[in-house]
Amino acid sequence: MKRIINTDKAPAAVGPYSQAVEVNNTLYVSGQIPIDPATGKFVSNTDVKEQARQVLKNVEKILDAAGYSFKDVVKSTVLLKNISDFAAVNEVYATFYTESLPARAAFEVANLPLGAMVEIETIAAK
Repeated sequence: MKRIINTDKAPAAVGPYSQAVEVNNTLYVSGQIPIDPATGKFVSNTDVKEQARQVLKNVEKILDAAGYSFKDVVKSTVLLKNISDFAAVNEVYATFYTESLPARAAFEVANLPLGAMVEIETIAAK
């Protein structure tokens, strides 16, 4: 059975998709960008670490709304506007994932929604 996850503690979707969908004890979290749900605006237009921190806070709120945590994450995909930001994003990422490290891929992409510097999608399982 499919369950749609939606929380006002994370930014609303910027298109026709759900924040997350759970199927068979697996949670698929849509790519999150650095929008502060309280303001509806980016936390920074120039600081990739601040953007990464907000992205992961958004992921955390969605995981929590669905009854999951970072310990349940099995795979993340990190999309970067500039691959040279890889180390900076890694530094922030490591503060959220301290045990049970998930598999992960990271890619440089030509552009991200609304001009974000980083976007992260996540899969978690129980």
